[in-house]
Amino acid sequence: MKLVRRLIVTGTAITACAAAVVGMAHATETTAKPPVNAADSQLEFPMEDFNYPQSDAIEKKLGIVLKRGDGHIVLADCTSSGSLMEVYSHTKEKICFRVTGNTGYLSLEIPAVYGVKADAAHKAEMTLTADGSKQNITLAKDQWKAAGETADPERRAHVLMEISTSS
Repeated sequence: MKLVRRLIVTGTAITACAAAVVGMAHATETTAKPPVNAADSQLEFPMEDFNYPQSDAIEKKLGIVLKRGDGHIVLADCTSSGSLMEVYSHTKEKICFRVTGNTGYLSLEIPAVYGVKADAAHKAEMTLTADGSKQNITLAKDQWKAAGETADPERRAHVLMEISTSS
């Protein structure tokens, strides 16, 4: 009986020692690795490309191209409340934009523009093109102006290319 007891105690001690050695080896392995920090890792962060969101769907639905901007001039429903910037085109219905910041920028393509209006809170500058020539329109707050063919002595159809706004 003493021999059986000694074998059990010795076996248990050997098992405990073996478990401790394995545990220490594992602990040494995990602590030997340097901690991962954001600077060392290859994390991918989304990069803003300033392309207009859902521009393909807008082009299919409205026939206008919204290219790039700073996010402060956004397409708006012309029946919505609030002061809106308005663009009038012979080939499209009235197109409206909401300015959401003190300044804004949007590059776009709206064909056959004949009139533009700034919103009540922002001055606007618009660039139109026709046959390689540029037409620059400057609007005071809440001002409407003829643009494109109505402001061109040659009556050429103009494409609205850029809008920039300021308070």
